[in-house]
Amino acid sequence: MYEYIKSLHLIFVITWFAGLFYIVRLFVYQIEANEMPSPEKEILQKQYKIMTYRLWYIITWPSAVLATIFAVWLLILMPAWLQMPWMHVKLGFVVLLFIYHFKCQKIYTELKNNQVKYTSNFMRLWNEGATIILFAVVFLVILKNAINWIYGVIGIVLFSVLIMLGFKFYKRIRNKKSD
Repeated sequence: MYEYIKSLHLIFVITWFAGLFYIVRLFVYQIEANEMPSPEKEILQKQYKIMTYRLWYIITWPSAVLATIFAVWLLILMPAWLQMPWMHVKLGFVVLLFIYHFKCQKIYTELKNNQVKYTSNFMRLWNEGATIILFAVVFLVILKNAINWIYGVIGIVLFSVLIMLGFKFYKRIRNKKSD
């Protein structure tokens, strides 16, 4: 039974992250469509609203709920995990993931109501938040080591710096293509 529950948990974690990665890309496109002339603006915004609704409520939210249900079930089957330091750190990252998810919900609601509060560049950067959480959780689960904080923190910081450098490099390429 444990392997089935673990497999289902992993499947829904994967689809949850896929939804989070793609929803923010759709936010980027929605924000950029807002800057286009009519009628292209209205056509694209309507299509992106349909796409974000379906992704958010048919894939992302159900995946988040099911991943959580199966995670709780796993913890009921394996309560000793709650005594392990790596699990405490992992659960901290899961809390961050839920905060990220709820912030995406807020952005989704704002864009649905035609309130554009962020730039497309901010959204591209925001998209990397889920990537950092994913890396941290995967390494914690696989290595089951939360004791050596120095290397872990240095690794996450270096990974974040690499993502930011990649973001700046990609932004330069995009700006050159638009010129």
